[in-house]
Amino acid sequence: MPIGSIIAIFFVVWWIVLFAVIPFGMRTQEEEGEVILGTSASAPANPHILRTAIITTIVAAVVTFLIWILFGHYGVGVKEIADWLEGRSP
Repeated sequence: MPIGSIIAIFFVVWWIVLFAVIPFGMRTQEEEGEVILGTSASAPANPHILRTAIITTIVAAVVTFLIWILFGHYGVGVKEIADWLEGRSP
């Protein structure tokens, strides 16, 4: 699999994982009891951006590696995945 494809897959997976990881451990300003004037009460009190980015990068790297193994080494293609999803045997 070309390196450009791996980078593109990693980029897409990273953004998908980011939106899945953001809510974990998030507490709103309302839950903390300190709503800053001019902000929504549902705004995050402490977003932990660095922690979220690190977790997202690790999970995205693992998922990208599994995709690389599946497509690059085992020869699974899009057709095989579509057949599997439709319940047909290869």
